Amino acid sequence: MSHSVPPRSGPAGDPERVRTVRVPEDREGQRLDNFLLGQLKGAPRSLVYKLVRSGQVRVNGGRAKAERKLEAGDEVRIPPVRLGEAGDKAPPPKGLLAALEAAIVFEDARLLALNKPSGLASHGGSGISHGAIEALRALRPGQPLELVHRLDRDTSGLLVVAKKRSALTELQALMREDGGIAKRYLALLLGRMPDGTMSVDAPLHVGLRQGGERHVQVSPAGKPSLSHFRVLERRGGQSYCEVRIETGRTHQIRVHARHLGHPVAGDDKYGDPEANRRLREQAGLRRLFLHASTLEFALDGGKAPYLLNAPLAPELIEALDRLG
Repeated sequence: MSHSVPPRSGPAGDPERVRTVRVPEDREGQRLDNFLLGQLKGAPRSLVYKLVRSGQVRVNGGRAKAERKLEAGDEVRIPPVRLGEAGDKAPPPKGLLAALEAAIVFEDARLLALNKPSGLASHGGSGISHGAIEALRALRPGQPLELVHRLDRDTSGLLVVAKKRSALTELQALMREDGGIAKRYLALLLGRMPDGTMSVDAPLHVGLRQGGERHVQVSPAGKPSLSHFRVLERRGGQSYCEVRIETGRTHQIRVHARHLGHPVAGDDKYGDPEANRRLREQAGLRRLFLHASTLEFALDGGKAPYLLNAPLAPELIEALDRLG
């Protein structure tokens, strides 16, 4: 794992002492924030960003940004952290652990895929004690589990976790490639979408509202973003769709759906409050109707194909049935 430089400071592994850690070869290319999360087990992501922003973390003696890609041999200064105060005091609830164990839809030596429930964050932080990754680590103590990607808290479906560093780096490289990973979602959009496939090629910009809440909008200043929407069937005047995305921007499907004039049903951030109220009454829909259903990719340079599926959540099936 990580190797500490001979003790110029406190002993390695003691989070309450300053330590300097040399980046090992198998962590080359890892972002600084993710490296720190691995070193400061149990520290919330918000604390890690605070330490980096304040200059308490140093790389080779200088300040660095959270997204900096580390190189083998870099020396990272890690400040003292009182994890007993900053991190989680209580383990994840047993009910959550049991639910996640039941939600594992695929596992092999390299990967674990979870059918994440709606309402569960991918990771802790920002006032959230336990996300999916913290709960999985509690479920599998001693296993080096790392999130490959994230899902919005309100979105259900496939969340992939790497059990080996090699799988993590290969999957993250595939995510940066056009078409490296095929992503398919299921969504209920408000209103009657036209037949055929509607593509939205609209750049997305992430802004912060007061209180630190992220808000995404279509803007020429944003990053290129491409989504494809296709109606599978119409239910109760709404459109049940397959969505394929070629980029993975924050809130991409939700903002692109609104841009089309057909917001995602149950979306309390980018949706239609009145239509959401009607759907609660008619169909019992009390959550965002967006589900990450399929991921397709290949590891080992294309030699090991994977096709992962997560079935639609029962409450979404029930809502569709009620819409007729």
